[in-house]
Amino acid sequence: MIKPHGSTQLSPLFVDDDGKRAALIEEAKSLPSQLLSSAGAGNAVMLGAGYFNPLNGFMNRADALSVSEKMHTVDGLFWPTPVMSLVENNTASAGDRIALLDPNVEGNPAIAIMQVEAVEQMSEADMEQIAEQVYRTTDEEHPGVAELMEQGRTLLSGPIEVLNFSYFEIDFAETFQTAEEIRQEIEQAGWKKVVAFQTRNPMHLAHEELCRIAMQRVEADGCVIHMLLGKLKPGDIPADVRDAAIRKMAELYFPANTVKISGYGFDMLYAGPREAVLHAVFRQNMGATHFIIGRDHAGVGDYYGDFDAQSIFDEDVPEGALEIEIFRADHTAWSNKLNKVVMMREAPDHSKEDFVLLSGTKVREMLGNGIAPPAEFSRPEVAQILMDYYQSLS
Repeated sequence: MIKPHGSTQLSPLFVDDDGKRAALIEEAKSLPSQLLSSAGAGNAVMLGAGYFNPLNGFMNRADALSVSEKMHTVDGLFWPTPVMSLVENNTASAGDRIALLDPNVEGNPAIAIMQVEAVEQMSEADMEQIAEQVYRTTDEEHPGVAELMEQGRTLLSGPIEVLNFSYFEIDFAETFQTAEEIRQEIEQAGWKKVVAFQTRNPMHLAHEELCRIAMQRVEADGCVIHMLLGKLKPGDIPADVRDAAIRKMAELYFPANTVKISGYGFDMLYAGPREAVLHAVFRQNMGATHFIIGRDHAGVGDYYGDFDAQSIFDEDVPEGALEIEIFRADHTAWSNKLNKVVMMREAPDHSKEDFVLLSGTKVREMLGNGIAPPAEFSRPEVAQILMDYYQSLS
């Protein structure tokens, strides 16, 4: 099986020994505490679940700025985005042992315990540098930049021990999995080549067919459809609806034992190219050998070029930094000429009118009015789930 990033063995930070974890949960009640931001809690979940292997906790200022500028830590570990705990109203000092509290669960239980190595202040210049280099903009209309700038300016860094997986393991008990759990299932299935598909949206027919195309071309044994379960921008479809729609598609339209549906607990960054690289890192950690990156991967608005998330792997990712291979996909759509879904670049004799193309706005309008998109765009069973959701809003 493919090695995890930066190490030979996966080292998740979740305390899986029940007795030790119970003792730490009890200890946390007596420790000084610090409320995390939603982004910080998401980072803790990803560290706990092994997706952020080989990191042992939250980055300090020097590492955060180095990763933003050069995509590696001060010690040289390749990493594409800062993994920070930016807080407000801090009372901790270096050397303290503190409980980190979860802002996304009622009662704010401890999600982790941190051994604080440094307490540093991030200047506005530091924050703008991170925004410019990671998101390629300081425009706070960008949802990822807005989320970054809304966080505190005190940076707590140090190793952590993770006590739970926030609301993800409760609200998405059938879908949320750790990187180690996915690795184990891949091994049990006997899959050697594994394609990963990232999604924060329900999957239309073109997405479904893209998974098939990738599996066929790399001769993969299986595909992990891996959905983000955390916070999105306003207007995006909630995770439980996406989950139901994707599961229905996989159940009805893929052969048994070829597709695995899973999810991870993290808030969307909308960081385009940098987030695409982060996605590749944690897909390697979960055992995928190939990762699909299509048009405007992890993008939002007009902040990134259509294929910047592919070109970054040629221009900024050092050779050998990652073992996972990238499957570069074009926009996929139904061809009326060929009566099948194709990647548009592979149909040079087509005009735009030869494809079934619907804007997101048009699709939402149809679904909200109880009108299913054409079968060339969406499976009817998937469309029904989405229609039910949109009509429940009115």
